[in-house]
Amino acid sequence: MPLTLRQTTGLGAVLGLCALLALPGGLSGLGGDARLTLVVFILATYTWIATSVDDTYVALGAGLALTATGVISSETLFATLGDETVWLLICAFVLAAAVTKTGLAGRAAAFLVGGAGTVRQLVHLTTAGLVVTAFAVPATSGRAALALPVFLALAKALADRTRLVVMLALLFPTVILLSAVATLIGAGAHLITVGVLWEQTGEELSFVTWLILGLPLAVVSSHLAAELVLLTTTRRADRTGPVRITTKEIQEHSHSPVEGPLTPPEARCLLLLGTVVLLWCSEPLHGVSPALVALIGAVVAASPALGTVGLKDGLRTVPWPLLLFMAATMAMGIALSESGAADWLVGWVPGGPSTPPWMFLAGVVVISTAAHLALQSRSARSSVLVPLVVAAAMAAGVNPVAAAFASTAAAGFCHTLPASAKPVALFADLPGTPTYTPRDLLRLSAVLAPLTAALVLLFALAVWPLLGVPVHLETQP
Repeated sequence: MPLTLRQTTGLGAVLGLCALLALPGGLSGLGGDARLTLVVFILATYTWIATSVDDTYVALGAGLALTATGVISSETLFATLGDETVWLLICAFVLAAAVTKTGLAGRAAAFLVGGAGTVRQLVHLTTAGLVVTAFAVPATSGRAALALPVFLALAKALADRTRLVVMLALLFPTVILLSAVATLIGAGAHLITVGVLWEQTGEELSFVTWLILGLPLAVVSSHLAAELVLLTTTRRADRTGPVRITTKEIQEHSHSPVEGPLTPPEARCLLLLGTVVLLWCSEPLHGVSPALVALIGAVVAASPALGTVGLKDGLRTVPWPLLLFMAATMAMGIALSESGAADWLVGWVPGGPSTPPWMFLAGVVVISTAAHLALQSRSARSSVLVPLVVAAAMAAGVNPVAAAFASTAAAGFCHTLPASAKPVALFADLPGTPTYTPRDLLRLSAVLAPLTAALVLLFALAVWPLLGVPVHLETQP
C-alpha cells in the first residue's frame, strides 16, 4: 500500500532523526548503544502509528534489531518469553476457556439481569457483572466475545425499545474497557507495565497490589461511565418504563442451561475458579506466585478427571501474537533502561525536580488518555509510554509506581472511534441489531475522556497514597 503524503513526510522526519542519532558524533551525551536503541524505538513507534504493519511483527523486528546490534543479548531477548507474567496470561486463558465451555457466563447473566425492574437497575447490574468478568477472562477482546451473546439476548428482549438497545450496545464495550484495570490479567498492557517497573526500578507490582489499586478505580469509573452512557444515549421517556428480562430469553442465546441446579462440570469449574481467584488475592499469606497458582489451575482445568476443557482446546484460545508482542516490547524496555536512552529522552522533558508532582501526574494522565488517537494498540501504548514515564517520574521525584499505574489506567480510555479498540469495533458492527454510530461515540467521549482523566488523577493524588502508593518518591517505604 503506497504511503500518503502525511506518512511520507513523517517518515522523512523520522529517518532524518534516526540518521542524526546513528552518527557517532550526532548527539553529545549518548553512547553507541543508546543511539541504536533510540533509532529502533523511534522507527518502531512510527510504524505502530502510521502503518498497518502488524504490531507483533514490528515488535519482533525491533527486538531482533537490538539483539543483532549487540544492545541486548540473545539470552535477554528469549528470557522475556519465559517471564512469570507471560505464563500467568497463558494459564489464565486456559482457565477462561474452561469457564466459557461450561456456560457459567449464561447463568451469571440470567442471575444478574433477571433481577432488574428498571432501566437504571439493568444498566448497573450489567455493569457489575462485566466488572466481575475481569477476574475470569483475560484481555478485553475475550471479555467482549464472552459478553456478546448476553447483549444479543437483551437486545432481542428489548427489540421494541431501540434507544435502550443502542445504549446497551455502547455500555458493554465501555465498561469492559474501563473495568480492565481491576486486575493484573485485565489487559496485556498491564503485564508490560509490571515488566517495565521491575526492569527499571526493581519494584514488583504483585497481583494483590494491582487489585488493591485497580479494583476501586474500575468500580467507580465503570458505574460513572454507565450513567453517562445512559444519559447521553436515551431520553427521559426511555428510562422511565419498566423492564423485564426472562431466563427463557437468555437461554435462547446460551448452549447450556441458565437455570436449575449446577451440572457437575459447572460446579467443578466454579469451585476451581473461585479457588484460583482466592489464592491470587491471598498471595501475601501463602507466598505462592500468581503464575504458579494459574498454572496449577490450568492443569486441573484441563485434567481428564476433573477438567472441563481439553488442554489443546484451551491452548488454542491463547493469543500467542500478544505474548510475543509482550516479550519483544519487554526487551525494548530493557534496552531503553540499560543503555541510558530513556534517561536521555527524559532529560528533554521540561520541569524536572522543580515540577510539582500533581502537575507531572496530570501531564502523564492527559497524554496517556489521548494516546489512543495515535496508537490504537493498548499494549503498544504502554510499550511506548511506560518506560519514558517511569524514567521521567524518577527524575521528577515522583513515585514511578504511581506514575506508571496512572499512565496505564488512563490509557484504558479508547472510546473515541470504532477502530480505537477491539470491543468497540465488535459491538459497532452487529448485523440485524441496532447499535451506536461514530457520532454516538464522539458525544460520549467528549464527556467521558475528561471525566476518566480527572478520576485517575484523583485516585493517584488522594486515594492510592492511602493504599500504600505515595506520590513522592522519597516517601516510598
